[in-house]
This record gives sequence, structure tokens and C-alpha cells, in this order.
Amino acid sequence: MGSKLQTQAPTLVLLHGLLGDAEDWVEVIAGLEGIHCLALDLPGHGQNHHVQVGSFEAFHHWLGDTLITHGVRRYCLLGYSLGGRLALYHASRQPPGLDALWLESAHPGLPANERSARIAHDERWATRFEQESLENVLADWYQQPVFADLTDAQRARQIQRRLANHGPAIASMLRSTSLGQQPLLWQWLENTTLPVGYFSGQRDAKFHSLATYLATMAPRLRHITLEGGHNLHAEQPEMIAQQLNAWLKH
Repeated sequence: MGSKLQTQAPTLVLLHGLLGDAEDWVEVIAGLEGIHCLALDLPGHGQNHHVQVGSFEAFHHWLGDTLITHGVRRYCLLGYSLGGRLALYHASRQPPGLDALWLESAHPGLPANERSARIAHDERWATRFEQESLENVLADWYQQPVFADLTDAQRARQIQRRLANHGPAIASMLRSTSLGQQPLLWQWLENTTLPVGYFSGQRDAKFHSLATYLATMAPRLRHITLEGGHNLHAEQPEMIAQQLNAWLKH
């Protein structure tokens, strides 16, 4: 690939999940070949823990401004869990320069009758993140069904890594970007002409079945199933990098 082509190639922008940071993508990035990457700390996280966004729309504008700051004109998005939901919303606003969307274990949105229960559920967690010691809250957080495939050692390691977070900042982001606040984006995924890939783990019962169903509704969506649970970029970074290399080189 000549240098002229490389300057025109899209940047891969990576968005981590709740409680994570840009470092979560280090192993995936290590497996990428000649792809320019920009892994961001989400608002309320890492270097951006002081940044607050009040809604999905506010995040969409924050991301657009951040990309301009970094001189990114053409890009692909890869988002995990919360980062995937934010990436999906951003893509649905049809930003200029977005070439592709990759989702990992990300929910396209709840029907109206399930939203208030989810907002209440996330509010309970947000209150705990605000008021209790991070160690206590994280010990319970990683007992949730979606993390059921973690071993005790993996769970302990994850808690240790996440202790750097600032509880009130996490609480604020959790409220603003609750799944209960997210617009329903199934139909957008069905109709979009943007290339979309979805990674799901075979041991992540909820999101694997969700992705399988989504793939039947959105025939253009590429559903990639990997051996693993909810957090595939931690378990299968080489496989994710391989898929991205193949797509971005085509």
C-alpha cells in the first residue's frame, strides 16, 4: 500500500464499554496491520472522566468534535457494549466520513414498554456508584448475568482494573446513556446501506441470540460469531483483529 493510499485510508475509532478506557483495545490494535487507530476514553472515563454528556445526542456531537480535533475525516467505528450503543446512535445520525460500523455485544434498543424498568435499574446502580466504595459496587456489578462466563480469577482481575474509575462520573454517564434512554435502532440497522458487522460470543447467551435474530432482520448485517463471552476483545483480540484486517484491506 503506497503512502498516498495510506493517507486516504479510514481511521479505526474504538469505543470501550462502561468502566473501561482506551487501553482495553491494546491487544486488538496490536493485531491490526497498517491501520491507523484512535482509541478514545469515553466521557466520564479515563482521561475524560471530567467530561459529561447529558444524552446520546450530546455524545454524538462530542464524538464529532473530538474527531475534528484529531484531524479524522474518514473513519470506521468499533464499539463494545456501551461504546457499541453510542457508536450505533452516532452512525444513525449519518455523520459525514463514516465508512463502516462494527458492534461488539451491543444492544440496538428496548421497546417502549421495557424502558422505564431499565432506567430504574440503571438509576439504582448509578446511586450506588455515587455513594458507595467502588470496590463494593464492582464486586456486585461483575456478578450480573451478562458476566456469568467470567472465572473467579478473571472477575477479580477485572475489578482490580476498574478501581481507577471515578464513581460519580460513572454514575452520570450511566444515567445519560442508559439503555432505557436509547432510541430504538433496529429499523435503522435493517435499512442502512452502511456496512455493519456484529461480533457476538457463543457463551454470551443474551447477546448471541440477539445478534442472531438481528441478522435475520437485517440481511446485509455481517454477524461474526466467536468462541467467548460478552467481552470478546479481551478474550479473542487476535480474531477480532483478523476480521478487521480482512475488511479494511478489501
